[in-house]
Amino acid sequence: MQLKAFPLLIATLGASTAPSIYASDANSTEARWTRAEKRAAATVKQMTAEEKTVLTHGIMPLPVGPNPPPIPADAIPGAGYVAGIERLGVPALKESDASLGVAYVFGLRKDGATALPSGLAMASTWNPELLREGGRMIGSEARAKGFNVLLAGGVNLMRDPRNGRNFEYFGEDPWLAGTLAGASIAGVQSNDIISTIKHFALNGQETGRKFVDVKISESAARESDLLAFQIAIEIGQPGSVMCAYNRVHGQPACGSDWLLNKVLKQDWGYRGFVMSDWGAVANLEAALNGLDQQSGAQLDPQVFFDEPLADAMKKDPAYAARVDDMNKRILTAIYANGLDTHPATPGGTVDLQANAAVAENVARQGIVLLRNERNTLPLSRSIKRIAVIGGYADTGVLSGAGSSQVQGEGGPAVSIPLGGHGPYAPFLTQAYHRSVPLDAIKAAAKKADVRFRDGRYVSEAVTRARQADVAIVFATQWSAEGFDQPDLSLPYGQDALISAVAEANPNTVVVLETGGPILMPWLDHTAAVVQAWYPGARGGEAIAAVLFGDVNPSGRLPITFPASENDLPRTKIDGFDTLDPDFSGSAPSADARLTADYDIEGSDVGYRWNARHGHQALFPFGYGLSYTSFVTSGLKTDGATASFEVKNTGDRLGATVAQLYLVSRLGATKRRLVGYERVELAAGESRKVSLTIDRRLLADWRDGSWQMPAGAYEFALGEHAEALGPPVVANMKARRWKD
Repeated sequence: MQLKAFPLLIATLGASTAPSIYASDANSTEARWTRAEKRAAATVKQMTAEEKTVLTHGIMPLPVGPNPPPIPADAIPGAGYVAGIERLGVPALKESDASLGVAYVFGLRKDGATALPSGLAMASTWNPELLREGGRMIGSEARAKGFNVLLAGGVNLMRDPRNGRNFEYFGEDPWLAGTLAGASIAGVQSNDIISTIKHFALNGQETGRKFVDVKISESAARESDLLAFQIAIEIGQPGSVMCAYNRVHGQPACGSDWLLNKVLKQDWGYRGFVMSDWGAVANLEAALNGLDQQSGAQLDPQVFFDEPLADAMKKDPAYAARVDDMNKRILTAIYANGLDTHPATPGGTVDLQANAAVAENVARQGIVLLRNERNTLPLSRSIKRIAVIGGYADTGVLSGAGSSQVQGEGGPAVSIPLGGHGPYAPFLTQAYHRSVPLDAIKAAAKKADVRFRDGRYVSEAVTRARQADVAIVFATQWSAEGFDQPDLSLPYGQDALISAVAEANPNTVVVLETGGPILMPWLDHTAAVVQAWYPGARGGEAIAAVLFGDVNPSGRLPITFPASENDLPRTKIDGFDTLDPDFSGSAPSADARLTADYDIEGSDVGYRWNARHGHQALFPFGYGLSYTSFVTSGLKTDGATASFEVKNTGDRLGATVAQLYLVSRLGATKRRLVGYERVELAAGESRKVSLTIDRRLLADWRDGSWQMPAGAYEFALGEHAEALGPPVVANMKARRWKD
């Protein structure tokens, strides 16, 4: 990988995050990839014509779909299998979903895995080192099961809060999402396996996902979604990029010459390979447009990268050269990540308790305290009567669904089918992990009388709430790949339930297990609100630890909770009102057309959109409360570096996230996160923080390059994106550069 910006980014991140995340410096990384590329080129020269189309396509080794292929004896039930070339010592690629752990695949392997909390929960930690540890953990489990490719690294920005896959990703800001995804990918690949980064690019909705055409200017794309991918690739060095289902500028993303050849391979110098998403390849020409491998080929209209590719290679020098390059890229990723020298074999040892502790630590740091009136939390252990209501809190914690679905040993605690028939019906299931909040609450409040009501009947819940000293309502919003949310309400009448309970008991605490932001018509009547997201394998324990103060909450929102759907760039997801929900997202007819106009917001996603229009969020990007208090002060910056002091002014140990924003450039209002660091401090302790600012965050993409105009740039520290301190001016020189 030519890592043109990699040395700059290592320097940028070194001061603001734990150096161990980026243990390989730019020189050693470059040397490793250069050696791998040279070796790959030598191997390609030894390949026969027949061998050159072995690595370029794979199957989904599962008994699903209308015509499942024969499954090779060495395949493992999972997302994908690409045959190896034994004569040349090239291993088969054995691929598993997903970003949150080793996917369950309907329980076909008869095993389980450790589920990390959702991507948004991970992002709420603002802690790259912790995400690297989470990536290392799920990568080790993948390796122990025999997988050598993990389809991890989801970094699509949240352009719409109703997107059904938001829970898998890392939020709305390119710097935060990119640095966190990069750290997670690096952790996965520390196990001598390949991680992908996905879904490249601008994959912002599930409605019509296989044919929606994204309209966006190049400058806006480069400054937002593409920048997140670029940063994550520089940090994580993923062996593969997975392209997306959607179209971009009229071309399928998996056949986009602009995305795959121009941006990824030419401008960024990426030397790994591009694999397709499953069922995302439209034709053979995708190879010329930069696609290197056809994944799950039985889901496409045809296996294009087998015999058709071999025939084209014989007739057309362009295809012949492209096939050699495709193989070189796949082999480079294999060699750079040691898949051949450190083969993954099933039956490896997994320390489930240690891995569960990692998942619980992520959940503890990712839970966000949104409201805490009258210091209701933490709850006293001497409390006498507690009512726990709703959300299957007596059974488990909710998880998101789709290809990322992970389950522990024994499968889900409860699985609620939504019905339907066909090969994808198993995806339509609300599944709960075997971590029980009610049990954890009882363990934390051993002297309390703790009673549970499921919330099906509001009157019953209200009666129990009136009899309790505190009522804890668990509210859930299930999200899944393949579907978007119609709005930001809680389903199943839960808004009415919360309102009624809060009216009956002024000490009502709401715990939210959701895949994204929601509206809260009941907010002002509650005592406290805890955003727990989908909290993973030990989510119940983590929630109780926050409620009772064993953990001082330090999570900060990686996304904006809008005050109203009218404040969004789109009041409805494009196509939602005209298309019937369908898991495949396929076009209802050959001439179907759907456009998502991202030029409306451009690069001003989330909090940037609010700043441009003067909207106030229900809860802003970067927001989160603590059981202690912090003050940041003394900001000094020259626009390239920044330093300031953080002090814990409260009476207990806690952590905060110091956030630095660009707020003005040449007199024009801006709002861009340009640096952050999670800081843990004892009561009364202070610490100096130093950050290095990536200059791309200060620049615009114009005419094929990054450009920074000369003049005054104003920076400010913020508790969140809408609570900023006094600005500090740095006078900057004009600059222009290419990636």
